[in-house]
Amino acid sequence: MISAYHNNHLLRFLQICAILSFSYAADFYKLLGISRKATHKEIKKAYREKARINHPDKNKAEGAAEKFAEIARAYEVLSDESKREIYDERGEDGLKKHEDMSGGGGGGDPFDDIFSHFGFGGQNRKEQGVQRTDSIEIPLTLTLKELYEGKVMEVEYVRETLCTNWEECVKKDQECAGPGVKTRMQQIGPGFVQKVQMEDPRCISRGKSWRSNCKACPKGKTQTEKISLTIDVVKGMRNGEQISFEGVTDEKPGFEAGDLNFAIKEIEHNAFTRDGDHLYVSEEIDLVDALTGFDLEMYNVDGTAFTVNVVDITECDHVLRVAGKGMPRRNGRGFGDLYITFEVDFPDKLTQSQKDGIRKILSTGNDEL
Repeated sequence: MISAYHNNHLLRFLQICAILSFSYAADFYKLLGISRKATHKEIKKAYREKARINHPDKNKAEGAAEKFAEIARAYEVLSDESKREIYDERGEDGLKKHEDMSGGGGGGDPFDDIFSHFGFGGQNRKEQGVQRTDSIEIPLTLTLKELYEGKVMEVEYVRETLCTNWEECVKKDQECAGPGVKTRMQQIGPGFVQKVQMEDPRCISRGKSWRSNCKACPKGKTQTEKISLTIDVVKGMRNGEQISFEGVTDEKPGFEAGDLNFAIKEIEHNAFTRDGDHLYVSEEIDLVDALTGFDLEMYNVDGTAFTVNVVDITECDHVLRVAGKGMPRRNGRGFGDLYITFEVDFPDKLTQSQKDGIRKILSTGNDEL
C-alpha cells in the first residue's frame, strides 16, 4: 500500500517530469530570443525579461508555468559556460547524457533546483559557481531637508568594461578550473600523480583561458568607461539606507559585475533630531506664556510655517505631540509626528512689587478655585 508520504513524492516527481519534457524539446536560444553568439550579459538580460513575463505568480494563463520552466532551463544551461559548450556541440540529448553520467552536476535534492525558479526554495544560482567582481559602497551625504523633500541626482561613474570583442580572445583550456585557477597533474613519485591547483591569471573560466597578444583586444581584457547614473532619493529615506545599481561595477571575463551601492549619510540638523519618521525639537518659552498659554509660530524642515496653539499651563520639560509634522513616510502615506519639548525661561530676579503682585494674583486665583 502506498502511503500519503510516498504518494506526495510520486506526484511531485511526475510534475517535474512533465516540466522537463517541455524543457528538453525546445531550442534554448530561441526560447530566450537571442543569437547563438550572445554574451553572458545578453543572456542574463533576456532571461530576466522572459521570466518576468511568464512567472506563475504574475501570469495565470494556461501553460505559463511550463513556459517559465523552459526559460529557466535555457538560462541554467546557457549561463553555464561548460554546459553551454556541450549543448552547442552535442545538442540537448548530448547534454542530458552528460548530466546523467555526472549525476546532474552535484548532490542534494534533484527537485530543488527546478522548484527554486518558482520561489519554493533551493540554492541561490549565484552560489552555484558564478563569481562576481567586488561590489562598491559610496557614501551619499544628504541634509535632513533633502531627505524630507526628496532629490534626483545625476552622477558619473568610471568603471572597467570588457573589451568589445573579448570573446575572440578566449580559447579552450581544459586545465583551467575557474577564473584565475589552473589544475595540473603532478608526479610525486614513481607511479603516483597528484592533481594540484595554482594561480593563473590567464584562466578566465572553467575550461577557457585568455590568448596573449590578442589583436581583437590590443589594450587588454578591459577598457575604461564612464557611465551616467540617476540617483533617486525618495522622500523620507533614512540614514544608512542604500540606493543600489545592480551589475555596474568593474567587468571581468568569467565574472558577473558587482553592485554599486550608495549609502545615505544624514547630516545632523541644528534644530531637529530624527528618529525614524518622527522629529524632535526643543522650544523655549517665558514664564508668562507658560502660565497663560500662547501661540507659537514654527517652521518645518522644508521651511513651511505652522502655528502651535497652547491654552493650558505648560510645565517645564512638557512634551507636546503635533501630528503629521514629522518626516514623510517612504510609502507615500502621510507623515510622522513632531514632538516639541518646552523649556520655561524663568526670570533671573523679581522686584518686591512684582512678587507682591504675583502672590496676590495667585492667591486670589486659589480662593476662586
